[in-house]
Amino acid sequence: MGCAQIEAIEVVEDFSSTARCDEGFLQVRRFWAKNRRGDGSTSAAYRVDLVDRPRLDAVAVLIYRKGPLGEVEILTRQALRPAAYFRKDKAPVIPDGREYLFCEEVVAGLLEPEDIGEAGLLRRAAKETEEEAGIVVEPDSVVVLGAPVFVAPGILSEKIFMTVVDATGKAQGEPRGDGSPMEEGGKLRWRSIDELKQAIACGEIQDAKTEIVLHRFLASPLFTQA
Repeated sequence: MGCAQIEAIEVVEDFSSTARCDEGFLQVRRFWAKNRRGDGSTSAAYRVDLVDRPRLDAVAVLIYRKGPLGEVEILTRQALRPAAYFRKDKAPVIPDGREYLFCEEVVAGLLEPEDIGEAGLLRRAAKETEEEAGIVVEPDSVVVLGAPVFVAPGILSEKIFMTVVDATGKAQGEPRGDGSPMEEGGKLRWRSIDELKQAIACGEIQDAKTEIVLHRFLASPLFTQA
């Protein structure tokens, strides 16, 4: 994760004007489309822009543990987020005076081609838990929390699957990550339920998947039985 504090992201080169839209980590597909109606008529043609990742979907993992008095804590991580960071160069409708170099969120990762079916989903959740949190869990200890959700269905094809795993009593080592500079400066933090809810309510945490998976967990039998 890196030991030196990250203070900024420096743009070495902006090659937006020369880059192909069908290459890179995010691929933009641009085409003209029209709506086909049940009576055989069609709408006027309109432009559609779609954004795809190299992998279609992702998994989010809410990792929790129970303390000696039965209190529940949830693990979050600070993640370097360039897209959020470069909001600083734009003019938001409601300025908040913040600079989003890091965003706090639950563990998550893209589903790989070998992650097939629910077994593949659970295996990927367990791998992300080890890579990003340094905690080894078995895939069959991961629980899927409901149906997946679209992130931004107007432009992005990705869905996120919400999962939860109990890490009570599990040893926590140093996360090995994937070696990417994008993982530099990341920090892990255990928060109580009330702390996490308050951080979301006040805008300290603004990650949608974290809020969704938290509320699904709180509404599930797993929490009531914890």
